Amino acid sequence: MEARHSALCAEEAEDAVKELRAELAKAGIILPSLGLDPVSLVREAPCPLVESVRRSPGTARRLAAVRR
Repeated sequence: MEARHSALCAEEAEDAVKELRAELAKAGIILPSLGLDPVSLVREAPCPLVESVRRSPGTARRLAAVRR
């Protein structure tokens, strides 16, 4: 059961990354660091987090504008 849960979590996280990447691209925003958090992948029962760090202040402002 735990392995199935982990597989579903990983699939959901990968889908979320693809969806977010596509929506940001529509707004002209590309985040090269957008992906799955490697630390959360190595847990005994992985349920990965989405990571999107290391962006410039300009990109952060553009993300905030999209959010508004």
